[in-house]
Amino acid sequence: MTEDRKVRLNRGLRGIYIDRTEASFIDGQTGRLLYRGYDINDLAEHSTFEEVVHLLLYGDLPNASQLDEFESELRSWRALPEEIIGVIRLVKNSHPMDVLRTAISALAAFDPEVDDMSVEATLRKGVRLTAQAPQIVTAHHRIRQGLQPVPPSADLSLAANFLYCLFAEKPHPEDAALLDKDFVLHAEHGVNASSFAARVTASTIADLHCAITAGISVLKGPSHGGAAEGVMAMAMEIGSPENAAGYVRDLLAGGGRVMGFGHRVYRTIDPRAKHIKKGTKQLGERKDQPQWFSILEAVSETMEPYARRGVAENVDFWSGAMYYLLDIPEDLFVPIFAIGRIPGWTLQFVEQLENNIILRPRLHYVGPDNRQFIPLDERK
Repeated sequence: MTEDRKVRLNRGLRGIYIDRTEASFIDGQTGRLLYRGYDINDLAEHSTFEEVVHLLLYGDLPNASQLDEFESELRSWRALPEEIIGVIRLVKNSHPMDVLRTAISALAAFDPEVDDMSVEATLRKGVRLTAQAPQIVTAHHRIRQGLQPVPPSADLSLAANFLYCLFAEKPHPEDAALLDKDFVLHAEHGVNASSFAARVTASTIADLHCAITAGISVLKGPSHGGAAEGVMAMAMEIGSPENAAGYVRDLLAGGGRVMGFGHRVYRTIDPRAKHIKKGTKQLGERKDQPQWFSILEAVSETMEPYARRGVAENVDFWSGAMYYLLDIPEDLFVPIFAIGRIPGWTLQFVEQLENNIILRPRLHYVGPDNRQFIPLDERK
């Protein structure tokens, strides 16, 4: 058709800028990531998830009194309505991501500001959902085991409370600190697939619960959120560091892909990966299970020639082993990603509404033209 000469396809929207943002900056060539101007290395080493949530939603890191007030607000919203616990019981046999998506959607019925699209109300809803999502995941895990949900703690951080409600005992401080760092590293990452879904939802003037539900739905796809599970499965299949090189060579020779390597944006090591790597090594030593770190390190060494060509470690390469060492079930790996990302989705939602235009790209039609309609009784 004549349109062919005028259309330039950008499949996957690669390299297309859809708007301006103050949320995060990614330099894929040098491996740099900023949240509202702060380097991810500084945030990962020196801040808490609660501080980062405040930064993303309100634009600045809180001072001590602001942080105390914000932490109290988050804790006050942790408990789930009994009706939501009932919903979780109804769908307890579903995948945890399906349960999280369903329960987030159902929470809209209990939020008094669900239809208030103002920035102030949207941020309050984002705070509530950030506090409630961990309780959904932990309540579901307990219920599917035939156990009662653990009521949230009034004095633990969000990460520590997640582990407490998951296992019904207060976590080791280093375990809680490592999961807290994981939440920090996942909090925001530009307009990836799930964030784009949240922005598309916002562009239609749908409410925040719809946008978060859309983000969770997209994140469930294994091409987006599932690499951590794949990496741990790979490590188990390899079995020992000595087998890593042969495994990788055979996998690549057969056209396979080494999970946890490569990224749509980064052409060097994902800056988030080194923080999880360090924590995973320490965790493995403390748990007397150093073999998992050794296996993955051997895989990484085998992949060095590819890393020099831009196929390097991403954050998922180490996070799966970290979750496994924390005794977290594999089907909770992606829900943990979602918990950390809710503040980022909320900020992307707010930014979209600030100067909104409905997101409506086009598809280039390459089908037949001017087909003659044939009445039903004349078709063969």
